[in-house]
Amino acid sequence: MTYAPHRTLSRAWQLTAAGLAVLLTASLAACSADSTSLSANVATASTTPEGGGGAYDTVKTAEETAQSGPGIVHPFSDPNDRETGGRQVIESPTLAEVLEPGALPEIVIGRADAPVTIVEYASLTCPHCAKFHKEVLPDLKREYLDTGKVRLIFREFPIGKTSGLATITMRCAKPEKQVELIGKYMAQQDKWVSQEVRPDPVFDVAKQVGMTRAEFDACRQNQSIIEALKAIKERGRKLGIIGTPNFFVMEKRVKSTLTMADIRAMVDPLLQQGARPAATAQR
Repeated sequence: MTYAPHRTLSRAWQLTAAGLAVLLTASLAACSADSTSLSANVATASTTPEGGGGAYDTVKTAEETAQSGPGIVHPFSDPNDRETGGRQVIESPTLAEVLEPGALPEIVIGRADAPVTIVEYASLTCPHCAKFHKEVLPDLKREYLDTGKVRLIFREFPIGKTSGLATITMRCAKPEKQVELIGKYMAQQDKWVSQEVRPDPVFDVAKQVGMTRAEFDACRQNQSIIEALKAIKERGRKLGIIGTPNFFVMEKRVKSTLTMADIRAMVDPLLQQGARPAATAQR
């Protein structure tokens, strides 16, 4: 939730580091914790207790240790984070703090006047995020979003360079296509996610919502979007987000994947208590 200046590594160490990254990917169960670079993605860089739930443990991945030479830009990294002991975290954020307008328009599914708001922090390369979008979101949409009871806000928390590129690309899509593109990236992770960043497969997904190659190539260099996404991720850290997926149900922070049973248990009492609409999401 950093990086010393890049140094040239021996070939032997690079190979060792690559092997460690593969082992981490295969052996650690939950989606990434605070691995903040846009270097080669290791989608499962933290652990959570078996069966889910609880806070994710921060794990320094091999990719963080073995950066491959100078000239690689990591727009989501904070080079002072680990060395200074981290940032101040709001332990119990208010609903107003959770819903404070950010650096980019919120990506919202559901009615702006819904009485209950769920905020999802997700990385597009995270398999647990994909599982939520494939298995939980359809029921959440049918039962709560389409009926006007809940709105879902999607916020970016990209982990690794591959996720970063896809996230920047998603934000370059037309606003009315962004939710669709998030769904496609989640559903097609097996086609584009890799440890080595491969722009072509990332573009292959984006062109499914009408993005041209020229738009994609220009998007990759869009520093204003990169800076705005850095601000969104930094804001998430200050709110206590440590991995993906993490959620807020109103002001309650949930550091694990939500199931429909979880959602019903948390949302239904709020609806019964007569929860009022939160501040209208920024569009």
